[in-house]
Amino acid sequence: GPCRGGMGCGPARYLVFFQYFGTRYSGVMETKSDQALIGVQNYLEKAAEKLGASVPVRFHISSRTDSGVHALCNSAHLDIQRAPGKPHFTGQQLTHSLNCHLRPEPISILSAHRVASTFHARLQALSRTYIYRLLVGCAHPSQVPVFERDLCWAPAGGPLNIPAMQEAAQFLLGTHNFSTFRSLSNEKPLRSPVRTIFQVEIQPSPGFLSHHYEHRGLEFWEVKFRGKSFLYRQVRRMVGALVAVGQGKLAPHHIKELLEIKDALAFPPNTMAPPSGLFLKSVEY
Repeated sequence: GPCRGGMGCGPARYLVFFQYFGTRYSGVMETKSDQALIGVQNYLEKAAEKLGASVPVRFHISSRTDSGVHALCNSAHLDIQRAPGKPHFTGQQLTHSLNCHLRPEPISILSAHRVASTFHARLQALSRTYIYRLLVGCAHPSQVPVFERDLCWAPAGGPLNIPAMQEAAQFLLGTHNFSTFRSLSNEKPLRSPVRTIFQVEIQPSPGFLSHHYEHRGLEFWEVKFRGKSFLYRQVRRMVGALVAVGQGKLAPHHIKELLEIKDALAFPPNTMAPPSGLFLKSVEY
């Protein structure tokens, strides 16, 4: 709105929702730009440079996704200080302008909303929902349809026992110490390993245009997790363990035992799911 008393306008804070195809990025967080792969945040802030703000615009991202992980919808807050006398952007103007500057990257701003100057995208998120896409029926990775490459995981070794996976998934629900399901990172100080999972579901899912090649006997499944927040690589470890149950390598009760051990090094080797099938579906406020 208009500025009072010639003091100059303070910055306007916005909550933005955005999506990206994660394969060609180092993850969502900013990286030093001399790396081969750089973060989605680098591109967002580069696009924001073109807005002509009087202070560099920083994106405070709600949910850290790893290299190769996609987002149907992530969120961030940012402050925009405009030159004296220039009105604040509307959410629609900001969305349109950032999207123009993001082309041709597979990153898109979905919407932008003015929020209070105290709003915090990460700390005020109530929950996050992730989905992991599994493809069953490929004897070899070369059988993954080209349109699905980098967008799912096709575990080798025949069909999955979905009911066993659904039984195992129930052990992950609720509040637990998820130490066994965290990858140790260089994150300091180490966050508490106690996390709460509100919802776990394993459901059939359509593939991209898959009704046109049904004869190939491919089946898509989605594993959905909703929780307040997740540890580093927690979702990929949980999915990998559930797939091991589906393959008969683990029994459902082993998931409960892995939780009880509370030791990242007790997680079975080579069991973590790859990043390609993982999507941040939404951040809830």
